[in-house]
Amino acid sequence: MLKLHVIQARYGDCLLLEYGPGVQQHFMLIDGGPPKTFDDDLMDVLNSVVGEGGRLGRVVLSHIDNDHIVGLVDLFSEMRRQRADGETELVSVGGLWHNSFAKAIDPQGLVAPRMMALAGIAGVASTMDHAGAAINGISEGNKLRQLALLLQIPINSGMAELITVDSVPASKMVDGLKVTIVGPTQENLDQLRADWEAWLDAHEEEIAIGDPQTLANLDKTVPNLSSISFVTEMDSKTILFTGDARSDHVRAGLAAQGLLDGNGAAHFDVLKLPHHGSDRNIDRAFFDKITADRYVISANGRDGNPDLKTLLWLVDAAHADGRSPEIILTNQTDSSKQLVAQRKPSTHGYKLTVLKAGKHSITLELA
Repeated sequence: MLKLHVIQARYGDCLLLEYGPGVQQHFMLIDGGPPKTFDDDLMDVLNSVVGEGGRLGRVVLSHIDNDHIVGLVDLFSEMRRQRADGETELVSVGGLWHNSFAKAIDPQGLVAPRMMALAGIAGVASTMDHAGAAINGISEGNKLRQLALLLQIPINSGMAELITVDSVPASKMVDGLKVTIVGPTQENLDQLRADWEAWLDAHEEEIAIGDPQTLANLDKTVPNLSSISFVTEMDSKTILFTGDARSDHVRAGLAAQGLLDGNGAAHFDVLKLPHHGSDRNIDRAFFDKITADRYVISANGRDGNPDLKTLLWLVDAAHADGRSPEIILTNQTDSSKQLVAQRKPSTHGYKLTVLKAGKHSITLELA
């Protein structure tokens, strides 16, 4: 059995993988979405799918942006409260996969203090969404780690202290599920560290001035945080989880793990599009080489996601290849409406499925 529950996370990501032979069920939660996701949707899915007092074998945090981590902090906080009050815990958790900012980006402790100092500058919190998310993510990542320790949840057990393609070069079996890490690489992390240091060197003085227009412009250039990306396989069915990784990094990770064919291509049953379908993290070449039967996009139009350009690339690549994929959206957006207007499903051979309003999740059955 293999099912993917795509949970309503508005502008973030929250996915529950259900798997196991026969009636034996295991669960892996990948990301927890932004604020309100746990209360509005995730808690209900955990109750209905996992069951009260059930077990999540693994919780995976792809990276520390607040649209991925807050729901996990809320889940662990509720578990701690229930334990303190002597209540039955919503779920138990067998392990957490989490690359902390300190280990992944800032092992020398040189970047985080400079970023945290920005939080006290007037206008940063209200004007610099991306920088603010990165700054808050450091604190939220530390909080999630502390909660895991308090709840005695092992961190990165069975993987590596820092989960990368380099540190986990072979596939791992997790309760019968084959997992292959395809991102980040150590090179990705080293480059990201250099990007953050260069960005801070170039812009700290400008940010200190606090001019709203300057802050808004600089916010567009904030480096992205690196995501744990991986492929799961069971019963010959495969899913590619990309977090917010760059598509060229995903392709490089797939190549490093020997998952590309002689033409540099790979096909999956399900592909979770990186960074909510943003065209800043992907290009047309990715859709030509990395293909799927079903594409999952978790976005609600915030920051323009999913971008129309991304959707057109996906549909055009599939049409040129003679494929008829299904695109699963958590929300109807202006771009999805424009896609249908510009590339009619009946002529371009794709299917568009949108999570119904008021529903907590949509379930994809693979095996």
